[in-house]
Formats: sequence, structure tokens, C-alpha cells
Amino acid sequence: MPAANEQNFHDYKRAEAKALEIMRAMKTSTPRTVDIELALLVAIFELHKPSLPGPTVAKIIQGHLDVLSQHYARPATPPPAAG
Repeated sequence: MPAANEQNFHDYKRAEAKALEIMRAMKTSTPRTVDIELALLVAIFELHKPSLPGPTVAKIIQGHLDVLSQHYARPATPPPAAG
């Protein structure tokens, strides 16, 4: 039986795969990226709607964005070799 952290990560990876599958399906329904972005954000607010107010959800999203933006940052290109 996997440890709790391993199980949490496994659950996350399954949810991430499903989210990416949904995003790919959404791309077939609209060419506008902004439509997909807003729809996915609405889904997050709806997920939390029963228990948290909108401003709190926005702070949660911002925290996740701060972490993810570093993960997706482009690595600095090394300077060209002298020669």
C-alpha cells in the first residue's frame, strides 16, 4: 500500500491528466484561448463555491499561479561560447 504522499501525488496526476484531456476537448469547441481560460477558471470557482467566498478562491488561484509560473518559466539561455 503506497504512503499517503505517494497516493496524493498519484491522485493529483490522475486529475491533471483528466484536466489536460478536458482542455484538449475544449480546443475543438472554440479557437479562442480566452474562452477556455475563463471556462476553466469558472470551474475552479464552482468547485469552491459551497465553502469559500470568491475573493478567497482568487487568492488560492494566485498562490497556485505563483508556484506554477516558476515551473513553466523558460530557462535562461547561456551566453555564447567565446571563440
